[in-house]
Amino acid sequence: MGSSSKTIVWFRRDLRIEDNPALAAAARDGSVLPVYIWCPKEEGQFYPGRVSRWWLKESLIHLDQSLRSLGVELVLIKAESTLDAMLECINATGANKVVFNRLYDPVSLVRDHNIKQKLGELNISVHSYNRDLLYEPWEVYDEKGHAFTTFAPFWDKCLNMHMDPASFPTPWRLVPATGSFKKFSIRDLGLENDSEKSSNDLLKRAWSPGWTNANKALTEFVEQHLLEYSKCRVKVGGNSTSLLSPYLHFGELSVRKVFHSVQMKLMVWANEGNSCGLESANMYLRAIGFREYSRYLCFNFPFTHERSLLSNLKYFPWNSDQTLFKAWRQGRTGYPLVDAGMRELWATGWTHNRMRVIVASFCVKFLLLPWRWGMKYFWDTLLDADLECDILGWQYISGSLPDGHDLHRLDDPELQGSKYDPEGEYIRQWLPELARMPAEWIHHPWDAPATVLKAAGVELGFNYPKPVIEIDTARENLTEAICLMQGKAGAEETNGTNEVVVDSFEKGGNTGDTRFDNSEIFRKSSIPEVVLNGKPSCISGSSRDQRVPSMQNMTNNLLPNGKRPRITVEDRAPEPNMNACYENTEALSVQEEDMCSTAESSSAKKQTTSSFSFCVPHGCSVSSKGKELLDCESSDVKPPWKEHVDEE
Repeated sequence: MGSSSKTIVWFRRDLRIEDNPALAAAARDGSVLPVYIWCPKEEGQFYPGRVSRWWLKESLIHLDQSLRSLGVELVLIKAESTLDAMLECINATGANKVVFNRLYDPVSLVRDHNIKQKLGELNISVHSYNRDLLYEPWEVYDEKGHAFTTFAPFWDKCLNMHMDPASFPTPWRLVPATGSFKKFSIRDLGLENDSEKSSNDLLKRAWSPGWTNANKALTEFVEQHLLEYSKCRVKVGGNSTSLLSPYLHFGELSVRKVFHSVQMKLMVWANEGNSCGLESANMYLRAIGFREYSRYLCFNFPFTHERSLLSNLKYFPWNSDQTLFKAWRQGRTGYPLVDAGMRELWATGWTHNRMRVIVASFCVKFLLLPWRWGMKYFWDTLLDADLECDILGWQYISGSLPDGHDLHRLDDPELQGSKYDPEGEYIRQWLPELARMPAEWIHHPWDAPATVLKAAGVELGFNYPKPVIEIDTARENLTEAICLMQGKAGAEETNGTNEVVVDSFEKGGNTGDTRFDNSEIFRKSSIPEVVLNGKPSCISGSSRDQRVPSMQNMTNNLLPNGKRPRITVEDRAPEPNMNACYENTEALSVQEEDMCSTAESSSAKKQTTSSFSFCVPHGCSVSSKGKELLDCESSDVKPPWKEHVDEE
């Protein structure tokens, strides 16, 4: 296009000016209107938590300052409808083009699909780009052309595919597109209310949001800490990981840049014969792969935010005890390592990935609480809350992925504490009531002699709780639940149902075991076969556009049947994406107040439920998101976040 073009750059989770394909394309074509649209109503049950909204606020301020240095300002808009806000910007400026970088979660897919269709009807050119993944989800498939359902072959395929190392140029000057419409200040967006400021001020001591700060954090990690990453990452306390995941989630850091920075170090250490460096670099690249895989699964199987990929949990008898759920959230289970992790999560919005695995496993396996309860609480409280990564993590823990944890597996928090916090330093930091306990007893204070407890000032059941459940009882409950689940599944099979429930433990696998044949999984489980290598059945607009699942039963912005929007889409080389999965940060003070959901800490929060449902390519069966139940595998369990829970 010529210099007369007016382009709206729609920022979402790509809050940077460096290596931003949408911004780079707009800068070449004429005048630019950078826009960020905040639409709380459309967030529904995935309305961001307090700490996540704080990071977003700070990142938007940083981005606006960067754009102003290039000659334009970031237009902030708070709206009831993203589409309506976009149309208002188009009408006010006379823009003839909209560009944005793609997202792959189910909610964003629906929204983007609607906007593309409507703008296409109005003859507005829409260009979307890949800024979030190494490869598009439809580009990676097995030898049969099907989507992968286990991580190892997926990542092996990715590592052997060509990837363009080039990055997109950073604009040195932008021409502003003028127009008259209502603008909002960062305060007007309501990302932070007065009651949250004191808590958020603590976050500033540990974190510095913004894309330039992200680049500094990357440089520091690669140059100073990557070499020891494989050794330090087993420590649950201290800054033992990269601390890059919040920057990556909000798109302040180019995944392409991170990926190639680590690869460069890997090549250097390979030439030097540095085995420690090679192990660390490969481990970190694997973390990149898990983030990539989380997007891949959510795109190809968009029902995974509601139900398991495998059907093995369809009849699992989840426990809907909200008292146990409250004890878990507040870090008052009586198991010190679990409680320390949950206290850190509440106080800082952060905890080490190992701790996330431990507390999630305790929630699902010990307490038999539905995995979606835990996933939603993580979404509410994590600073780097990421829907796709959380879905992958919780389904992995609950044994509902083909290569996930065995459903029978029950990890003893006492043994895990001895392994990952042998001296109890992490526990003492977050459980001051146990600060004087000797290392010999700190992971199982219930076994300590009365004299030891008295000397440490610990009175079980008074200033520190007794275990909410004994480990032997938890193991018996889990075994009984699995037997009940299998019995109901067997009865369904006997009654002539085509679907057979299968668990990973039936194949003798352990954590991460992918040795069994994928075809056996497809034959025995209800995972739909998504065909990627072939003529796509659900593509919006141009055949080179993002392949999105077709949407049915949409109540908002639904176009008449038969209309095809005129949409043009740039075909860009895949951009590297990664997430240093979950990392750790400096400790902030533990708050002793009641630990209600941070997502509910804002008075402006509105909980709504989307009515969108999905149909993945080739007739894959998925559940409707309109069902207001915690998990379609357990319709009798009521989601506790749907209503106010008294935390007193």
